[in-house]
Amino acid sequence: MNYIKEREELVEYGKIMSKEGLSSGTSGNLSIYDAEKGLVFITPSGVDYLKTKPEDIVVMNLEGEIIEGDKKPSSEWHLHTLFYKNKPEARAVVHTHSVYCTTFSSLRMPIYPVHYVIADANAFEVPCARYERYGTEKLAKAAVEASGDSNAVLLANHGLVVCGKNLKSAYGLAKEMEYIAEIQYRAMSVGKPVLLTDEEMEEVAEGFKSYGQAQKKD
Repeated sequence: MNYIKEREELVEYGKIMSKEGLSSGTSGNLSIYDAEKGLVFITPSGVDYLKTKPEDIVVMNLEGEIIEGDKKPSSEWHLHTLFYKNKPEARAVVHTHSVYCTTFSSLRMPIYPVHYVIADANAFEVPCARYERYGTEKLAKAAVEASGDSNAVLLANHGLVVCGKNLKSAYGLAKEMEYIAEIQYRAMSVGKPVLLTDEEMEEVAEGFKSYGQAQKKD
């Protein structure tokens, strides 16, 4: 069996996603993209994440041709491959059915800047794509079109899709979007949220450039 690292990482995060409640049962999916090899490593269709094994991970190319694996890839493989084709920096995609994000997707409502951390999505507002049936290329196209420069987008009456520079960052972004969606939901349940202005969000985005530990130079 080849590509052990990628397979084990997807199995690990699939279990984390399930245990942390971002998707229930066999819903949701994850993938990693190796741009140099042109390969996508993606979770299999309809397999419980708590029972998924490294050998269950499907290896395919951006056109959907299976390179390695005896399982069917996630029904949302179009979603993953189209994100990789249209977002050159993306190296991982996470699709969840998390409760609060899905709640707003059913309202066809964006996630607004109720909290500054939304800037992690490379956007000041997370849009909601038009409705298309799950597992279709039409859904993938709708998601990519709606996302624009954002690394996160809601799928109408469905859930959330995010991408990142690696699986850890993509999963972290999915968790952040669910957190912000919950804040928005709770704020709306008691009043009208006061949204951060574009100017305030610009300051946040600028501050994020120097956030964290500086890289040591040899």
